[in-house]
Amino acid sequence: MYSIDSRIRYSEVGPDQCLTLPALVNYFQDCSTFQSEDLGRGVAYLEERKKAWLMCYWQILIDRYPMLGEEVKVETKAYAFDRFYGRRNFAMKDASGAYAVRADSVWFFYNAETGRPERPEEEDVAPYGQYEPLPMPYSDTKKVILPEQMEDLEPFPVRRINLDNNYHVNNGQYIRMAFEYLPADRPIVEMRAEYKLAAKLGDMVYPRVGQREEWTVAALCSEEGKPYAVVEARVPDRQDGGQE
Repeated sequence: MYSIDSRIRYSEVGPDQCLTLPALVNYFQDCSTFQSEDLGRGVAYLEERKKAWLMCYWQILIDRYPMLGEEVKVETKAYAFDRFYGRRNFAMKDASGAYAVRADSVWFFYNAETGRPERPEEEDVAPYGQYEPLPMPYSDTKKVILPEQMEDLEPFPVRRINLDNNYHVNNGQYIRMAFEYLPADRPIVEMRAEYKLAAKLGDMVYPRVGQREEWTVAALCSEEGKPYAVVEARVPDRQDGGQE
């Protein structure tokens, strides 16, 4: 288990003074990155070996969005390694220790020279340990299903600000892109994302948006219609209320 303490910043909140979904994803990404750096398995270590851990799936459950100035603890732990995949939980807790957010994620170990996944060595995974999975309702599938009917929206280019050290669009940036098309009238209580292709600087992103049951689905696609990432979000029924 690894954790960092923080406080919700003004730059991380929306008009309701609550933490935004893209900022929440950044907290989780930063927490796992700090753990890797502290274990000596961070960015420089991986770049030297031309390797990387790349994300392929998110499931995030939000009980509530912490507010401006609130003190929070962000936690992460690895709980499974299988072939070239790794699975990792995340959580954000409030000052009382109660869960505000819980999350599951799937990553794969990537060889930048071959451009293919590969099985990590023991030295790549042993420092993280393996813990019991976080208690939460896990999705039965790691696939985000596209609705039959989707609306094509205005395309836009990948910009420098969207890139990470792998010169691909960062996984959190896809969430920020998709956030523009997700529900805004009620708080999102669950988000799932599937990452399929790596968009690079100058690529055009063609958004497609649709509804599947209670899920709003945003597919961020290439010019050929192949999704770079698919993000879906669920909001509570109006009679259920929700965080104001």
